[in-house]
Amino acid sequence: MEHFTIATVAEKSPDFRQVLWTGKHTQLVIMTIPPGGEIGEEIHEKNDQILTFVSGVGEARVAGEKKTVTQGDLVAVPAGTKHNFVNTGPNPLVLYTVYGPPEHADQVVHRTKAEAEAAEEAGQDEPPAT
Repeated sequence: MEHFTIATVAEKSPDFRQVLWTGKHTQLVIMTIPPGGEIGEEIHEKNDQILTFVSGVGEARVAGEKKTVTQGDLVAVPAGTKHNFVNTGPNPLVLYTVYGPPEHADQVVHRTKAEAEAAEEAGQDEPPAT
């Protein structure tokens, strides 16, 4: 059994993205977005995504709509939907997200957004084959 005190684990991570657990159908990832930073506009064609915010203040931009997000908020992003999440506050925006199916390589850690983008472009951040 995998067990996480998820808010505590997420809050302690300084990394942009860390995959905590990968199953056959879903994946659990924690993220820390620095002040002024963002995840980056993207579309996951085959992945639903649920993001839960642990701390900080940000803006969810999903399918052309914008909403403020803060601790305790949850945003669901259906597959094929353009989205971005931007840190609008003075502190890190910390969250955990569940992808279905998995989106990233199992157990991968990307310390910065630039590192994550480079790994994606190089084909080094592929989900496990099902």
